[in-house]
Amino acid sequence: MTSDQQTILNHYNITKRYPTAWPAEKDASEASEDEQPASKTGLAHKRSKSRYSALARSASDRRSLVPGTEKTGDGVENLVQKDEPDPLGGPHSVVRILRQKGLPVEEDQRLRNRFLLSSTTFSPTLYLSQVHSNASTQSLLQGLEFLSKSIDQKSASLKVLVESNFERFVRAKITIDNVYAEMRNQGAEPPLPQRSQTQSRATSKGSAHFRKSSAQGPLSPRGIDKPLPSDKKKHALSKESEYGVQGIKAPLVEVAVKAEEIWGPALGGREREGALRLAMASVERSEGIFEVGTAIAGCIKRKDYEGLVNVYRRARKYAEEARAVAVGASSDRNLLDDAQIYQIVITARIWSGVESQIGDFKRDVWKRLTNVEASSATSVGLSAADEPMALIKVLLELGVEDNPIWFWLLSRYDYLKNKITASFERSRVEIEILRRRLGNADPPPPKSVVNYLKTPGASASHEMAQQLDTASILELWDLIHSSVSHLLSTSGGLLGEVIEFWDQAQAFIDGKTQRTLPLGPDAQSQRHHHLSPDGVMDLQNGVVELVEILRESIFAFFADPPIEDVSMLYSPLPPTTPNTPKSAVFAPWAHQDSRFQFDANNPPPPPSPKRDEAWEGFAFWPPYANALSGVHYLEKVLTLVGGAATEMAGLRPVSSSSTIQDSLKTLINGTRERCTNALLAAWTRDAGMFQLVETWERAGERRNLTKMPTYFLAYENAVLAGVQKLAYIPEVTNKGSVTSVITAPSSAMLKPVRRAFERSIYVLLSDMVKKAIERDPSEDVGHLQPTANATPPAGLTSKAGLNVEGHVESRPIRLLLTSSNIRFFQTDLIPQLISQFETNFSTRLIDEIKTIKDVLAQIDERLFGTYTKHIADHLASIIQTGITSPTWVPTTDRPTELRPYVYEALLVLVAIHTEILTTAPSLLHRIISSLFESIILAFLSAFRARTDRYTLAALMQATLDVEFVASILSQYTSPKASELQSQVYQELDQRTDNSARMRLQNELPEMRAILKKLREGTRGEFACFKRQKGGGGKG
Repeated sequence: MTSDQQTILNHYNITKRYPTAWPAEKDASEASEDEQPASKTGLAHKRSKSRYSALARSASDRRSLVPGTEKTGDGVENLVQKDEPDPLGGPHSVVRILRQKGLPVEEDQRLRNRFLLSSTTFSPTLYLSQVHSNASTQSLLQGLEFLSKSIDQKSASLKVLVESNFERFVRAKITIDNVYAEMRNQGAEPPLPQRSQTQSRATSKGSAHFRKSSAQGPLSPRGIDKPLPSDKKKHALSKESEYGVQGIKAPLVEVAVKAEEIWGPALGGREREGALRLAMASVERSEGIFEVGTAIAGCIKRKDYEGLVNVYRRARKYAEEARAVAVGASSDRNLLDDAQIYQIVITARIWSGVESQIGDFKRDVWKRLTNVEASSATSVGLSAADEPMALIKVLLELGVEDNPIWFWLLSRYDYLKNKITASFERSRVEIEILRRRLGNADPPPPKSVVNYLKTPGASASHEMAQQLDTASILELWDLIHSSVSHLLSTSGGLLGEVIEFWDQAQAFIDGKTQRTLPLGPDAQSQRHHHLSPDGVMDLQNGVVELVEILRESIFAFFADPPIEDVSMLYSPLPPTTPNTPKSAVFAPWAHQDSRFQFDANNPPPPPSPKRDEAWEGFAFWPPYANALSGVHYLEKVLTLVGGAATEMAGLRPVSSSSTIQDSLKTLINGTRERCTNALLAAWTRDAGMFQLVETWERAGERRNLTKMPTYFLAYENAVLAGVQKLAYIPEVTNKGSVTSVITAPSSAMLKPVRRAFERSIYVLLSDMVKKAIERDPSEDVGHLQPTANATPPAGLTSKAGLNVEGHVESRPIRLLLTSSNIRFFQTDLIPQLISQFETNFSTRLIDEIKTIKDVLAQIDERLFGTYTKHIADHLASIIQTGITSPTWVPTTDRPTELRPYVYEALLVLVAIHTEILTTAPSLLHRIISSLFESIILAFLSAFRARTDRYTLAALMQATLDVEFVASILSQYTSPKASELQSQVYQELDQRTDNSARMRLQNELPEMRAILKKLREGTRGEFACFKRQKGGGGKG
């Protein structure tokens, strides 16, 4: 393109030589100032032009006379052309060269002005680097020469123009100044004569300032006195007269107001009608979008999440349609019609409100997602498990920046962590408070202790739980069990919540739950469906930490001594703020239990005094509790602990950690050992109090026994069964869990159990002996005294004065019952207990069996000797007195009667026989045999005590006495008695002469007849000593 062609294009302000359409900017630039643009509605009307409209034209409205100029974005023209020839004389224009280089100079005016020489923002550096980037040095020198010539030519032309028109410029300037001065000073008063130049200079500044400050407004005093301007002064070109328009401004305003009042409604009615019709049509077309805000508010109030999402989708659809209209018009560079404008404006306004509502709803959902337990109580138709998923789905449907899945899992983890710690500390303090109250109270009375120890043998299994101990002790046991259950139960406990949390997290990790989750608007929420590897690792570590907190809490409760600080529940100051509602307090342990409400007037109980009791070192053992209540509740508690440890070990993050597995085994072993030690101490204590159970009440069918052995057997069986359950936790191990961390008890753990088992038996046996023996000796023989004057058999039955039934308070009866009980211990009870112990703990009690048998034998001998000794001594005294009496020697040569001491001794044996037969028949043969030996021994001692020699009559009397007793007690004879009887005869033979000895042999047949007669005469009195049919005599 030649320079002439470019000049033509610049002159007509066109871009190409053969344009196909008239440029739109030419229409705008050539439009007459008198032409008013049509309104957007197409209903523009022509308004009458004012004859003063020419005055409204400003200098900036003058059209440029420079060809090729353009207007800026605000409609103001400038002298920068759209294109210029190359200032360095190049063949092409500047804009064309830049267009060929791909620079957007046509769209970006500022960038184009930096390349045009006529612009004030012209950049020589940028011009040379882009327009002449490939120019050689020679071409640049040529361009410099061309540029210099162009500058010289323009300077010469301007110089000639100024020189030829200089006089005109001067005259025009003088004329303009004169006209301006005349117009400015029109109506002005002549200046006052000046006094002196010095005074004027000195005061002009101050006076001007005074005038300026004094005339500050129409309400100032000096402003009131200011004279009104004259008519000429109104048209002066001064600031006070608003440069000549002050005179006509007020009439014009009044005319415009009146015209508007008269013609405004008539002229603007149709326009307003059209605008209203258009607005009404737009509202009718957009009726659905106006209902969006109310529908969203209703769904939020009803918690109708599904309906809320549907309404939000509909609102989003409206917004996308309006946005598509605006984008389409912008891309096509088309003007929007009024209907489209109304649609965009209405949709934008409604969408703004929707966004505000949804934003508030999202913030509320985030808060509820943080604490789902608190919000689930107010949820409609949703369970606590469904509530978080519903909230997550809503957030994903609406679209959020943060991941609601991750946020909820973290919130759930923090909630469980804080809840475990708070619940454990609270329950620990509550348990210690009840424990202190028990420790500070008096021990249970012996009578109630006896009733509790008799419970296993007296109550049915379903009734036994309420009769194991006192109400206060059972209250503490129930609190301990409920506290441990709240922590470790898999159904309703915190461990169950931890397992549920991991199951939910595992479902998210595996992507199972995400299958039902929405993708959100434009699938924006799909990125929240996946958890990062770091997030998965954090979840696994979080579950391990929750398990460790649970394990440490339970282990501390059982392994640590009782706590000292219970100030957690103590409030020394009265409340000064409104009470917090129960619903807002941390559940479930922040209850309003009157047992645990303390203040300055009701302080918590002090620590219990030290009494060197075993339970003082166990925080989980109620003071003065017996072993029966201990095994009943500790069995449940250890079952919870064992089951919880097994469940925790089965969690995937825990099962892969050998350290946590070992710590769970330590929990089981430590808890089991502490519970067993506390139980064994109570077991020994109960054995020491079991003597109180002995009331000498006979057993039902076995009248030779008291009820105490049966109670003791039931008690020992219950304790042994409980200890076995503590040691093996069968309810958990029998389930056969693969991940069980419960191991069999070691031999070291069973040693204390064996010692406690032995000790309980030894303590009971020792107390049985003490209770039977340690009594007033005066009662030992009182029941054995016969009548004052013993007579022959005729008066035997009526004058004996014996207590046939005996009395439970008498010492001999207690000795007999205790001996019978010991025999039962030897033959039945101890073997049963040993067999049960060996079966329960899979061990052999070889040494223990031998020791227990030796102890029982010693106790039996001691009781037997204690019972028979005083009887044997009494019989010996009777025999000794009778034989050594001076009247013992018969006065006749052939005695035919027994001496009275024989009847007296046998009557004592009759009383003993009756006492034994009604008390302990099994001991009858043994005791009578022993007493028979004692009688023979007494005969021997008495005969040796006599100093004189025995005559025939004395030999016959001695033979009758000894043989009669031997014949009556023949059923109870023994080798030792036979031997002693032979010694008696030897002693008699040594104390006589041969003559008497020979004569005695001749009298033997007669003596046998006398003995037979004597036996027949006392058959009824001494029939108790006859052998019973069937061999029952040996009982």
